[in-house]
Amino acid sequence: MSDYPIVRAAAVQISPDLESLSGTLHKVLNMIDEAAESGVELIVFPETFLPYYPYFSFVLPPVSQGPEHLRLYQEAVVVPSDTTRAIGNKAKERQMVVVIGVNERDNGSLYNTQLVFDATGELILKRRKITPTYHERMIWGQGDASGLKVVDSAVGRIGALACWEHYNPLARYSLMAQHEQIHCAQFPGSLVGPIFGEQMDVTIRHHALESGCFVINSTGWLTEEQIQSITPDTKMQNALREGCNTAIISPEGKHLAPSLTEGEGFIYADLDFRLIDKRKRMMDSVGHYARPELLSLQMNSKATEYVDGLPITNNAQPVSNVSLFNKGESSDDAAQDETVSVSN
Repeated sequence: MSDYPIVRAAAVQISPDLESLSGTLHKVLNMIDEAAESGVELIVFPETFLPYYPYFSFVLPPVSQGPEHLRLYQEAVVVPSDTTRAIGNKAKERQMVVVIGVNERDNGSLYNTQLVFDATGELILKRRKITPTYHERMIWGQGDASGLKVVDSAVGRIGALACWEHYNPLARYSLMAQHEQIHCAQFPGSLVGPIFGEQMDVTIRHHALESGCFVINSTGWLTEEQIQSITPDTKMQNALREGCNTAIISPEGKHLAPSLTEGEGFIYADLDFRLIDKRKRMMDSVGHYARPELLSLQMNSKATEYVDGLPITNNAQPVSNVSLFNKGESSDDAAQDETVSVSN
């Protein structure tokens, strides 16, 4: 790597508008403007922040979730739409890379989706969480590995995962093998209690060390009024407090700024890419520290088709193509088979 850029990145901790998509979108656009005043070039928002994370699904029994689930359908984000165009236009205006989580509506299903907008305003990645966690399976469908891509952006090579996808080592390795320089992590925050934030810290620091990349982690935040609006049960309200850890981690596993564990705001730090080489010189998990003749990962990167041969309507804007090939395999060979192997 001949040039070593320094990128100013921001991780946002913020509460959504639990009443409307437009209200939350307004907060997003304002936060981008505020971050731009500090020279931020990359900003990361929480998991499914638009219109809001379905906190209700964690504290309400399934039989009682119907009205709130349907309301989430009504407020969910279609990609592309006026909502995504508004974010893209703001990213272009501020020349900032924007990473945000949305509840994506695709016809009759909702998905936990991560969007990456380049500084040009172009949507360069749309990916869906591959396996919703526990209570989330009542809300979202499953994604596929077609979205496990690292994309080139104005600030470097970006990869992204949501919440407990970070506990899937094979998903993480698929991004590591594509040489991500900045990993964008997103969690809901305001869940479970302090232990969630503590576990989050271990998780993101471990990925930074293992991948040799920067990790920008963003979590959501609920006010006391919002917690009470979700459930009147005081015992269940305790399950919607704390559990936040908005942080920026270096490739050496160090915090580059004090993490946010309560309240709204954002933290920012300058990412010095020289630290990537400094870490990988010692341990490159997808290079000199790997043993491909012993261990390998096979990944089916084909997008899900519900009817074989039926034309697929892709609502997303074009995404940069990132391919992983078997050793000795050409791109033409790989085009014949959507299953690829990543060696370790």
